[in-house]
Amino acid sequence: MKRIGLLSDTHGFLDDRVMVHFATCDEIWHAGDIGSLGVLDRLRQFKPTRAVYGNIDDAVIRRETREHERWNCEGLDVWITHIAGRPGNYAAHIRAALRSNPPGLLVCGHSHLCLVQTDPSGHFMYMNPGAAGRHGFHKVRTLLRFEVDAGKLRNLEVIELGSRIASAT
Repeated sequence: MKRIGLLSDTHGFLDDRVMVHFATCDEIWHAGDIGSLGVLDRLRQFKPTRAVYGNIDDAVIRRETREHERWNCEGLDVWITHIAGRPGNYAAHIRAALRSNPPGLLVCGHSHLCLVQTDPSGHFMYMNPGAAGRHGFHKVRTLLRFEVDAGKLRNLEVIELGSRIASAT
């Protein structure tokens, strides 16, 4: 079993409370729009971290990450990419791969809206943790925390960090 902390769209801001909420996690996954190498370095120093770059990430972050990550986590086929669209309306660049070789879990960011649901096809779970940073139109900063055990997702929690414009404590 692995405990996972999932975030996205930090846009260069990492609330100190992320470390508190992810203290019991085995890994951190960042679904892009990291915003600064400092954020990625801080996460990597704290816990093993997997990350993809997003559309706002510069060449430095793109050298440290990839557009897509796909691997097996405790028996679950996981695919992370920043821009994936939404269930039933996926981005053109991933549609064919989702049809021909669906993962067990598709993780993305970009929308700044927290959403977890089973894909309408019933073949995989979709997770977008929303936005953990201050930049964007979202009202509340969010994270996800969950477990992967024997190919199954368990104990999913949505964590609210508060208002997008509120200061970190």
